[in-house]
Amino acid sequence: MVQKRNIYLNNVPLEKAQKIFLEELMKSKWSHPIASERIGVTEAVGRITAEPVFARCSSPHYNASAMDGIAVRTEKTVGAKETAPVRLKKGSDFVYVDTGDPIPEGFDAVIKIEDVEVVDKSTVEIISAASPWQHVRNVGEDMAAFELILPENHRIRPVDIGGLLAGGVTYLKVRKRPLIAIQPTGTELVEPGNRLNPGDIIEYNSYMLKNTAISWGADAKIQPILPDNYNEIKSKVRDMVRDSDVIVINAGSSAGSEDYTAAVVKELGRVVVHGVAIKPGKPVVLGIVEGKPVIGIPGYPVSALLTFNLFVKPIVYKLLGLSLPEPDVVEAVLARKVASDLGLEEFLRVKLGYVGSKLTAVPISRGAGVITSMIRADGVLRVGRLSEGIDAGEKVKVELLRPLKEIKNNILAIGSHDICLDILTTLLKQKHPEITLSSAHVGSIGGLIALRRGECHFAGIHLLDPDTGEYNTPYLKRFLPSKKVVLINLVYRQQGLIVKKGNPKGIKGLQDLVKQGVTFVNRQKGAGTRILLEHEMKKWGIKPGDINGFEREEYTHTSVAATVAAGSADAGLGIKAAANAYGLDFIPVVEERYDLAVPEEFLQDGCVQKLLQILKSPEFKKTVENLGGYSTRHTGKVVGRNEDD
Repeated sequence: MVQKRNIYLNNVPLEKAQKIFLEELMKSKWSHPIASERIGVTEAVGRITAEPVFARCSSPHYNASAMDGIAVRTEKTVGAKETAPVRLKKGSDFVYVDTGDPIPEGFDAVIKIEDVEVVDKSTVEIISAASPWQHVRNVGEDMAAFELILPENHRIRPVDIGGLLAGGVTYLKVRKRPLIAIQPTGTELVEPGNRLNPGDIIEYNSYMLKNTAISWGADAKIQPILPDNYNEIKSKVRDMVRDSDVIVINAGSSAGSEDYTAAVVKELGRVVVHGVAIKPGKPVVLGIVEGKPVIGIPGYPVSALLTFNLFVKPIVYKLLGLSLPEPDVVEAVLARKVASDLGLEEFLRVKLGYVGSKLTAVPISRGAGVITSMIRADGVLRVGRLSEGIDAGEKVKVELLRPLKEIKNNILAIGSHDICLDILTTLLKQKHPEITLSSAHVGSIGGLIALRRGECHFAGIHLLDPDTGEYNTPYLKRFLPSKKVVLINLVYRQQGLIVKKGNPKGIKGLQDLVKQGVTFVNRQKGAGTRILLEHEMKKWGIKPGDINGFEREEYTHTSVAATVAAGSADAGLGIKAAANAYGLDFIPVVEERYDLAVPEEFLQDGCVQKLLQILKSPEFKKTVENLGGYSTRHTGKVVGRNEDD
């Protein structure tokens, strides 16, 4: 069957798309909430009650002693006091009881054993009268038979299991878990663990989506990968509609020549919405086949996870009879200006941290294919579809992805990238699990600007001043003339040209970047490595236009090395450790000093102090030296400062 190229059927605002889709589902033969099933209480944690649950017996179901002591008849204790003790006879006036023992008939109180003086085997003496039912757990003190234990539509917690069993309940009705069928499509997909050939993509989205669904209380079944074949996809959708409650097709929702989801849904049922005004995730398909929701989500992982949360989560909660939980939202100050496309509601991932008393949000990678941006993100900032962006310093609302109490111990680092920061992050987390070092890689100049705005705890910088040949200190005076900042050395490192193994293009130095057939990958504007490159180019009389690839930018040393390793470039300027990590050759250019610029006000911060202790540790230095291309001769030492004039 030859398919025509798809087109977007609509570009609906998010809230309208969600509303329309649920309304159309309600009109269909869609069943909600989902049917119930009877299960054992001991297996019910996390499940949703399908009906109210009442106690079958009282707890306790008898009058029980609340402590070790003697059960007494209160009338026999009247008048007892220190100056006039009362003696009681065993059997007629008292009996010994332990905690939890039933109170014998005719007895109505318990006296603690420590308040009892034993006279002989059958006689005790008391010096205080007992009040009726003191230290006695009455029948039904915890719960009475036929009393409500749990309401309908309640998610069962571990403590609820104890209460149910105490009330004599061993079985109960719960909502069946909605079954979500997740169908990965794409001829290029391979299962995790398989050998990768050029063009192969590891299929990991389904496992991410499955476990997300499980966290909501649903079941999910990952289907075998399908190639981009219209008839195979159509046949499989028919099967999934028969056997599942919700069908999710991953990839193939866009408008390409091999994107078949919308056409399949249209042939088997109807497409309610194709194309929602969000970024990422715009080409989502919302359809209904035989009364079942069929949702086509984009293949990029961030788009897939976002659209799964936006459109599948409300359905799961509806099927379970639950209200959709409101996200935890905090107010923060945006660290950098962000531009956004007018007409699209953008979901921007951010790192969060308290810099002084100010909660700061630092935007991180916006790429729909960058799954690590979701791993590193503390929250999500929504940029409205009628906005073209948000200025730096504006107050914004952020939906939390991590608890705020964890974010309070975040150390925010903004500036240049170095592998040593990853080592520092790892060791800090090992020694102090409550603290997280969060780094945003915007280049050395960007880090200094962030310091000036009070948006981070420190900036990693390696800026050579061409006029003096000095590193970093001149830039403190230039960008932070009135702020007290110290420079603490992280490392000295070798910067040079990263080239393919064996150096097939015979590159000997920067002068060879102008050779015919040599391609280059650069760092972003404002990066210390970019400034170093431009300084060295002037020595050789090289202009930007002379280098093929000068305008091609990456944001980290490892990204530069990865680009060279993949064969997309012949060379890039970076650190030796990155070349070593990728098994590439390295041509030294210069040794540079990489420092942490830390405002003096943060040197007394408890989290920063713990980080600096690790920085000075032999363990950190040894790990760094083992990478190659580093010297730790001044690591942890103050090597410069910017005093007030």
